[in-house]
Amino acid sequence: MYDHVIWPERYDPKTSAIYALNDIDVKAPPEVVWKLLVDAKNWSSYFPPEDQVEILSGESELALGTRYSRVTVGFPMSLVVTEYVPNQRLAWATTVDADETGSSAYHGWVITPTDEGCHVLTEETQQGPWFLDVLGRQHPGGLYRYHQDWVERLARAAEAEVAKIAG
Repeated sequence: MYDHVIWPERYDPKTSAIYALNDIDVKAPPEVVWKLLVDAKNWSSYFPPEDQVEILSGESELALGTRYSRVTVGFPMSLVVTEYVPNQRLAWATTVDADETGSSAYHGWVITPTDEGCHVLTEETQQGPWFLDVLGRQHPGGLYRYHQDWVERLARAAEAEVAKIAG
């Protein structure tokens, strides 16, 4: 049994309009996956859609309280890291820039060691009119597909890193 995201009450999947869960087994240790996740400025090296990430609060990589921005599927967003347990848990809260409806999202990652490497689980919930319209109505299933592509590419990148280290 794998752990799941620890949800702030307002983002609980049981009361959220949009929810996606994606997971994958990775043949790489948690530390390798973690390094790829917290190096947000370089996400595009293995996941090209995330090519516009900027850390605003001065850190070189994500940490608890890090504020950053990204353009996701063409929309500028502001984010803050709300959970940070090295090699285990990473989560952030998101608002869409210029959205006056108060829509928000919460995205978490959970890394669990396994005999062969680790299990990576990511979950996200989204609330509010903006997300309901853009992802719910215009692109049903889009959140799930986006994250599935992300976890698969993350797994390949981590496994390639292990192969490179093994030489």
